[in-house]
This record gives sequence, structure tokens and C-alpha cells, in this order.
Amino acid sequence: MQGLIGQSCQIGADISPELVRGITGVDVELMNADTETNVDVARSRAERLISEGAHVLVGPFDSGQAAAIAQVAEQRKVPFVINIAAAPQITEQGYKFVFRNFPTAIDLTRYGLAQIGELFRATNVAPRTAVFMHVNDTFGSAMSKGISGMLPALTNLPFKVVETISYDPAARDLSVEVAKAKATKADFLLLVCRLNDAILLRREMVRQRWNPMGVISPGSPGMVEDQYFKALGKLSDYCISNNPWYNPKGALTPAVIKQMAKQFPKERLTTHGTNVSYTFESILIAADAYKRARSTDGQALADAIRQTNIVDRICLGGPIRFNAKGQVEGNLTACLQNRDGAPRVVLPADAAEVKPVFPWPDYKPT
Repeated sequence: MQGLIGQSCQIGADISPELVRGITGVDVELMNADTETNVDVARSRAERLISEGAHVLVGPFDSGQAAAIAQVAEQRKVPFVINIAAAPQITEQGYKFVFRNFPTAIDLTRYGLAQIGELFRATNVAPRTAVFMHVNDTFGSAMSKGISGMLPALTNLPFKVVETISYDPAARDLSVEVAKAKATKADFLLLVCRLNDAILLRREMVRQRWNPMGVISPGSPGMVEDQYFKALGKLSDYCISNNPWYNPKGALTPAVIKQMAKQFPKERLTTHGTNVSYTFESILIAADAYKRARSTDGQALADAIRQTNIVDRICLGGPIRFNAKGQVEGNLTACLQNRDGAPRVVLPADAAEVKPVFPWPDYKPT
């Protein structure tokens, strides 16, 4: 179900050894395992990698799988650096070998809602209503909980959620859910999605001729993935996502773009942004720790990771530093708008590539 996203993360892993060697002088050997978007498989593959000699685990993009891998890593005393997974509870278990360089769902929600407010101010638009649709998996449920808890207290946002609609990310038909959302006559769609369902939902919106002011995600994959653009073409344009992302003006961004062009000349960082940049940084964290620990012992590596202080990075945010729970604080999100077949940073202003457009050009008030 998430195979295409896994392949995108794999690009980030594949470009890392040469980049990391240039930055740290450390040689990294990759050992790959496919979790098949399955929690039990993720657990067994983690066990197998450790048995085959892996010194650090990196992955897996999915919160449910990350929670399973974290249990294995903790039991086997092997550091686990999570590249992408947002469920807060993963770093609330008191684990000593689990580290996450990615915002929690709570942080994603907070940053995303704040940037939605900035978006409306930047475009001088004040929508009054939204219908909230979200996937019902571990990640989507955590995001929904965060939004329902935070939104009522954010008096600077002009809109209210008139209805919440959850759905299965593996659904083959979202016609009923889209019809229900359309019937609310909300000004815009607030969406927490994955990739396949985001494609299905956008097509269904067109089929039902539902044309709100726009589609905005407070923080989720799906609408910024490469396959979203390939599948939808022009229909992907003007959708907005507030996501952890690379800084177009970041210190390591030019080197990553150059390495991608060398190894994957047909791929673009713009359509693999979160997946490539956060996977690369996770492997950089592991190599940086080894450089300081000079040991492959799990405890020594975990102690070194806990002392990480990486200032020059590709992702938006402050230095990579882990708190006592193994969580990096200060990772920021970008407000991304799909323009001409790729997500572009429109906020924050100091990292923006283009100016935001909202409502989308086809919107006609009813």
C-alpha cells in the first residue's frame, strides 16, 4: 500500500553513503528490508536485520510499524533512528535505544494549523468553514485527536470544522465520503491523507464536481508524493500541504540535489522532499554518532546519538538535538503548494520559492 513511498525513502538511503562519507568520513553499509506495510513483517524484518549484523536501524515511514520496530530495538539494545513516523506515543515509552528526527503528530498539527493561518493572512482570504477528512490509521487518528484538541483554542483562525469524516486508507471507493463532505458546503477541505487515498479522493471530487476553495493538509504525506503528480497531472496543482520538508536554501541541499542527479538523473528532490531528506538525515545521525563513539556497540552508539548536535542540515528547523525522550525538538514544517507538477515552498517567507495562491483558480463561490 505504501510501496511507492518506501521506494522514495530508498532513494534517500541510496544517496546517503557517498554524501555521509564526504561529511563525516564514515563508510556506511546499507542493509535493506521491505516491511510490506505490515506491522508483523516490520517486527520480523527488524529481528532479522539485527541477527544479520545491523548496528543501527533506520525507517520505516509508518507509525504503526515504527512502534513495532521500537520494541525490537529496545529488547535487542540496538539503536533505532526513525526517519518518518509521527505518532507521539512512540517516544513516550521511556525507551533508551529509540530516537526520532521527525515532528510528532502534535507538533505537525500545531505547526500546520499555524501555517494555515499564515496562508490565509498572506492571501487575504478568510474561509469560515471546513470539512475535515482523515485516514483512520495510527497516524491519521493521532492527527485527528490533535486537531480536535487544538483547533477550538486557536482564536486567530477564521474557520470552524463543520463535520469530521474518517476513512480507511486502503479504501477502493470514497464516493460516499466525498458526497457527504460536499453536502456540508464547507469552504475548503482539511485533509489528512496517504498517497493512494489522496489520488482516489481528488478524482472523486472531480467526478462529483465538488470544487471548494481548496484542499489543505495540516500535515500528511500523499499530496506531495511523486506518484500523486504522475497520476493526476494538472489535477494535482494548487493543493496545499504543511509538511516537514527540506529547506531550499539549506546548507546541505545543493549537495543532496547534486547526488540525486548523479545516481537518479530522472528523479527530483522536489517530488521526494520529506522522504529523501529525512531518510538522509537519519543515516547522517547514525554515521555522526559512530564517528564520535568509534564503536558499533549498541549502548555506545545510543549514548553518542543522545549527544547529537548537527547544525548544518537539509531539513527545515534548528540543530538536530535529542531530548531525554529521544525526540528532536524544533523540526519545522513548510507550507507547500503544488505548482506545475511539483510541491513548492510558499511559507515561511525566508524559504519561499513562489507566492501562495488561494483559493485555487477554478473556485467559483456558490
